[in-house]
Amino acid sequence: MDISFDAIPLAHYLLLSATLFVIGVMGVLMRRNAIVVFMSIEIMLNAVNISLISFDRYLNQHDGQIFSFMVMCVAAAEVSVGLAIIIALFRNKPTVNLDEFNIMKS
Repeated sequence: MDISFDAIPLAHYLLLSATLFVIGVMGVLMRRNAIVVFMSIEIMLNAVNISLISFDRYLNQHDGQIFSFMVMCVAAAEVSVGLAIIIALFRNKPTVNLDEFNIMKS
């Protein structure tokens, strides 16, 4: 059973993208765990990818796929650098709670 992309309206993809983006923003603003904050940022980046690809297919161009690939590359770099920072902070203070980190304090 193959469902064509044209069978689902653009508004449904944009609604899914907006919902995921709002979930990601709420996760960044409300959670204090560094790992959960990074996962919320990844959800927000995936929401952007969904909207880019849906507009790409709707307008019948390929720019959205190129930008989506760039967003995935940025997300991969963000994960590697972010997890390295979290591991370095965890070695100094054995917690991943963002409220307990104060790097400016000597």
